[in-house]
Amino acid sequence: MWADDERQSEGCGERARSNHRSLEGELMAMIEAHVGTRPFQAGRLLDEIRALGLRTPDSSARMIRQDRRRR
Repeated sequence: MWADDERQSEGCGERARSNHRSLEGELMAMIEAHVGTRPFQAGRLLDEIRALGLRTPDSSARMIRQDRRRR
C-alpha cells in the first residue's frame, strides 16, 4: 500500500517538475483538467437571486434627495 502511494507521489513530483510547477500547482492543474471549469454565468446568478425574492430598499435615492434638500 505504501509503495503505491510513494510511486504516485513521486510521479506527481516528476510531472510537476516537468511542467515547471509546484506540487500543489500540479495537483490543482490535474483537478481542474479532470473536473473542468464552468464559465461564470451572470444571468443564471441573477435568476437565482430573483428566485430568492430578495429585495433591496430604494434608500440610496431617498438619501440623496434628503441630502440635496439640506443644502
